Parts: sequence; structure tokens; C-alpha cells
Amino acid sequence: MNVGIVGGGQLARMLALAGYPLGLRFQILDPAADACAGQVAPLIQGDYDDAARLARLADWADVVTFDFENVPAAAAHILAGRVAFHPPAEALARAQDRLSEKTLFWELGIPTPNFITIDSLEELQDAATRMNLPAVLKTRRLGYDGKGQRILRIPEDIQLAWQALGGVPLILESFVPFEREVSVLAIRRGDGATAFYPLVENHHREGILRLSRAPCLMPKLEQEGWDYAHRLLDRLNYVGLLAVEFFVQEGRLIANEMAPRVHNSGHWTIEGAETSQFENHLRAILGLPLGAAVATGYSVMLNCIGDLPERSAVLALPNAHYHDYGKAPRAGRKVGHITLCGDDPNAVWKELKPLLPLVGFGLEEFG
Repeated sequence: MNVGIVGGGQLARMLALAGYPLGLRFQILDPAADACAGQVAPLIQGDYDDAARLARLADWADVVTFDFENVPAAAAHILAGRVAFHPPAEALARAQDRLSEKTLFWELGIPTPNFITIDSLEELQDAATRMNLPAVLKTRRLGYDGKGQRILRIPEDIQLAWQALGGVPLILESFVPFEREVSVLAIRRGDGATAFYPLVENHHREGILRLSRAPCLMPKLEQEGWDYAHRLLDRLNYVGLLAVEFFVQEGRLIANEMAPRVHNSGHWTIEGAETSQFENHLRAILGLPLGAAVATGYSVMLNCIGDLPERSAVLALPNAHYHDYGKAPRAGRKVGHITLCGDDPNAVWKELKPLLPLVGFGLEEFG
């Protein structure tokens, strides 16, 4: 079976690597000649809204998916009209607009921060007064990994934030003083069959995910998160893997955002689960039986941002797994990840300690 992927980053790369043992074939569409997924699958180089290249991909593929949520709406429309396209275009559209996303959460009874739409400096000043600071100003579209947002802590921040982000539709959210951040990874097939991975605890710096731990042993919150994810899957008639990120505040979940694709906080599943998120996403979009989404032990996933540590230093640890995405080093860029797995969470955490300085962290950052 032929699988087309729009976007040629590390997620597309890992999807292809997960699919080859299943006998699948892949083609990637990406504007960059050096897209890292192009190292493991044939690359169609072209813009995402190039109708001829989209048609070429659709005519070859049995199904098309994507590895990032900013696929142009026109591209999604062209593909969905010619070939099976999963996850669905509505999920993609919802995730591309924070207002639409938050409205969907609200309609389904999923708690979110309070929010107000902003289209002018005057509206921002008024909203900040009504909401009380601190608050978070975000662009409604094209925001990820901390991009397109500013925290307003004092009134003097309002003008600076508007200068940085103004000119596009915005949303102002109340600031959530969370105790931790977690995510739910959920899979659904077209016939409604679902599976849920264990709750994952996440740690960010400067808006970029740095470390994930799984499973996060908080059964009540896990069931709550699975219920919220199930509502989204059913409402969207979803096919594929959906990630939902939550804040934890005073023993309850508050939804931050969703990602209609395989997700960074699920990389641990490659070595740490019976079936990886990448394989299960492929199974779902192809209508194959879903694999078990259970953890086989305890895992810690550490992102490598900007550069990779020396391979031999990592592999000297007996339970370490080293993933190089084949990207050129660059500040702020996700170039790889490291996963540690084991039966004892304390032993896994202890083994992580010597890795942290290699990627610029101290243990105290992760509690």
C-alpha cells in the first residue's frame, strides 16, 4: 500500500521507518530539497499548494496524511477530493485556529483557559483590564513550539506584545498557574475502534518540549484525559493519532491545545510501548487492526535541540536509544531525541542524570 505524507520533517521520517516493516511504501511532499524524511523515502520537492505536485502525490497514494498542522487549507481540499486523506480536514482546520480549537473544547465540555478574541490594541488593553494579568497573548494561527505568543505580566507588556504580534487575529488567554503539563495520545480508526496510550508528563523550556516521562501514574487524571480525547475523536469522526496537551491545576485538567498528528510527546512509544504511535497512526489511516497502546515499562524521552550529543557517550548507557533526525545543527531546531527505558522508574531517572549536561540541562529543571 502507498502512503503519501505532506511535510518532510522528523515525524514523516519516523512514520516511514515505522511503516516499512508493514510492507508499506512512502512518498513525501516538502518544499525543502534537504527535508530529512527525504533521506528515507522518495521526495517530491514542491510547495504545499502546488496543485500539480499535490495531484501527483494523490494519484500515487492509497492514503495521504501529514506531519504538521499548518498544511494550507487549499492543499487539504485538493487532496481530500482525490484520495483518502487522514486525519480529517476539519480536525486540521480546527487545530490551525486557536479560537476554533478553544470553541470546540468549550462545546464538548472540555475545560480551557478563559479567552477573548483580539483585533486591535484597544481591544487588547480592554481585555487585559477585564481578564487581569498575567495573561497570554497568542496569534490565532501559525503558532507552535512557543512561537506567536507573549506573556503579559504587567501593563507595560501590553504595548510591546502588540508590537510583536499585532496585525493578525489574536486571542488573549488567562494565565494558568499549572503544577505540571501532561498529554494524551489517542488513536481512532474509521470504524470507531479506539486506543489510548498512558498519560505522559511533559517539561518545556521556551515553549519547546524538552523531556517527556511515561507512564505518568495519575489514574484519575488519565481517565479524565481519555474521556476528553474520546469526545474529540467522536465529534471529528477522527482517523489517525490525536494528541491533546493539558495543564494540571488543583487536580483537574485544563486543555491547552490539540495536534492532529503524531506528536513529540509520543516519541517514547518507539521503544517504550507495545506499538509505537507511528505504527498505530499508519494502522488507523489504512484501516488495519490497532496495536496495543500499553507501555512495556517506564520511559524518559529527552529532546536534542540545536545539536546532538556525542553518539558514543549516549550509547555507553545500556538502556539508551539514540535518534538522529539527519538535520543540520541550528539553534532552536529539533535535531534528535534520546529515550531511556526500564522496569524501574527510579533506575531510569538515575540513568538520565549523566545525559542532561550533554544537552545543556540540570536535573533540577525537571523536578
